[in-house]
Amino acid sequence: MLSYQHGFHAGNLADVHKHALLAWLLDYMTAKDKPLSYIETHAGRGMYDLTAPAALKTGEAAAGIARAEGLFAGDHPYPRALVATRAEHGPNAYPGSPLIAAHLLRAGMDRITLAELHPGEHDALSRVMAGRGARVYKRDGLDMAHALCPPKPRRGVLMVDPSYEVKTDYDIIPRQLGQIARKWNVGVLVLWYPILRDGPHDALKARLQADLPGMSCFETRFAPARPGHRMIGSGMAVLRAPWGMADAAAHVAQKLAQL
Repeated sequence: MLSYQHGFHAGNLADVHKHALLAWLLDYMTAKDKPLSYIETHAGRGMYDLTAPAALKTGEAAAGIARAEGLFAGDHPYPRALVATRAEHGPNAYPGSPLIAAHLLRAGMDRITLAELHPGEHDALSRVMAGRGARVYKRDGLDMAHALCPPKPRRGVLMVDPSYEVKTDYDIIPRQLGQIARKWNVGVLVLWYPILRDGPHDALKARLQADLPGMSCFETRFAPARPGHRMIGSGMAVLRAPWGMADAAAHVAQKLAQL
């Protein structure tokens, strides 16, 4: 299914949570003078206009990044990526995780590989990432990850951020991550998941713990973006989370709890 369009949800509190943790992770890993691979399976369009009709229709960015941005200190890598994106694309631009990675990784040293299956999103992603040295594929992202892993350089991050519009994702994706983890035994595997009122994430987490012992789950809760909205929080499952990430995640959750 290719009906999901992240433009309706870009910049919401789940994005803030996800992107703040991803930015911290990439900033931490690039502190070491060794190259790394960044692989993303569901990349989206890479950059979003928060004044576009889709964003204005839901109001999720207004309830998200518009309220949360000031919570982060200037030395956090997340606002650095926001500033860099706006310098290139204007004050209403919001970076997806591919563009956050592009701004925080090191040109000429680190390798970025992205997959996006939706034709329109893939075309937009290709334009946004042009000239950044990234490889952008129009294919199933998990198939790509299986084909690439273990990548070169072997050190690196796999970011999996599905829409969960296919309900079997809650069962299939943990199994796929388990297979990839066995092939890539040094990779940091990251899976974002929504926390919904009816609790499908509970079974997802149970499956992750069964297939990937040692997986850390970093969560935050927040009020629904609008009446009737099912999402009440955001989760990031991280296999082989580096030292300090639990404290960084707790700090982000504490900041978002202030809203």
